[in-house]
Amino acid sequence: MSRFAFTQVDVFTASTLLGNPLAVVHGADSLDDERMQAFARWTNLSETTFLLAPTDAGADYRVRIFTPGGELPFAGHPTLGSCHAWLERGGRPRSTGEVVQQCQVGLVKLRRDGAGRAFAAPPLARAEIDVSELDAITAALGTSRERVVASQSLRNGPNWLTLLLDSAATVLALEPDAARMKRFASIGVVGPHPAGAACAFEVRGFVGRPSLYEDPVTGSLNAGIGEWLIATGRAPEHYLAAQGTRLGRAGRVRIVREGGTVWVGGETVTCIRGDVEL
Repeated sequence: MSRFAFTQVDVFTASTLLGNPLAVVHGADSLDDERMQAFARWTNLSETTFLLAPTDAGADYRVRIFTPGGELPFAGHPTLGSCHAWLERGGRPRSTGEVVQQCQVGLVKLRRDGAGRAFAAPPLARAEIDVSELDAITAALGTSRERVVASQSLRNGPNWLTLLLDSAATVLALEPDAARMKRFASIGVVGPHPAGAACAFEVRGFVGRPSLYEDPVTGSLNAGIGEWLIATGRAPEHYLAAQGTRLGRAGRVRIVREGGTVWVGGETVTCIRGDVEL
């Protein structure tokens, strides 16, 4: 076994234990796929990342993103958390004010965003959700079609079947049926808070297989929601979203559209620094 630098980061929060945790293994070039996957299963976090030397001349570092069940081409909270860990361990970006991450979807740009950082949302593919599928989704979530304002399939690496519901209160009241949810890989829901609230929207993200899991704060889902809602006039070009409320978290995600780019930002804080034997 070899020793690697290790960081555990809380993402989309300025206070530890209130965001979405991420395990980061630094300098992991010597690890093979099997060992990476085994460690991701062992951490049992929603994602574990491995930082490697880039193979693209335009990138500052390369990242591989694993869930306990497999590898992802892209995910949002691992992008922010990996950048935080890389910079904290002495990473030096090639360009002032910008970090470029290489992952399976290509190059992802990150920039300073207030006290945190933001990533440029990767290309989004949107599609309508079939009516019969929509009926199954609402049944699995335990809500009615009357509560659905709009729906869309959002793919930017992960694929989120996403519903815009009539209010944040409806989103927070959802009690998904674990058996019905097994039909779906991932479902996102979003609903507006009343005017004047600190956050414009409440977001929840559910993974249905192999067992029901609610993600504390989800960058890829918020990225897709931001692009969709802003493009269709259902959200302003700058807003703050809340996620994780039902889990006792206080995730905060900043969405900003500038020109043709949607930036997804939040604060990050280190919880654990050390070494790991793998």
